[in-house]
Amino acid sequence: MSKMSGNKPEGYFDYVVPPLEGLWWLEEEYFDGSVIGKKDKFNWTMMIRQPEFVTPQIFETAKAVLSKKKPELDTSAARLEDFTEGLCAQVMHIGSYDDKPPTVAALEEFIKSEGYSTEMRGMRQHHEIYISDPRKTAPEKLKTVIRHPIVKM
Repeated sequence: MSKMSGNKPEGYFDYVVPPLEGLWWLEEEYFDGSVIGKKDKFNWTMMIRQPEFVTPQIFETAKAVLSKKKPELDTSAARLEDFTEGLCAQVMHIGSYDDKPPTVAALEEFIKSEGYSTEMRGMRQHHEIYISDPRKTAPEKLKTVIRHPIVKM
């Protein structure tokens, strides 16, 4: 996909890579802020938004190029999918990832106070958007957007 390689896709434009996002859930239990101690049971999907010019063909070509450059990486689980968030409520958490339970509790309280309920199913799960890079940011200054899918009660 490099514009420098002469393989610039149709519709290409320069862009900043968006932040990493994660969907988190548990198989047997509701995923709320109190489950932070059960990390070994978490299921997750990591996502990075792609610009519109990234088609399935461009995505597969990028995976093939990466596999040649870094054969030790397993790209078989990487996939390009459309994701529609739907109605949700969100809050900005500032601090360590392990300190999120009170923030999630406040989000849930807000959702109920506004006449909604959290409804996690399918791809609509506890959603985190990592605004800060943990390699460059002190844990107490990390910024994470937390989203929960909601429906009107």
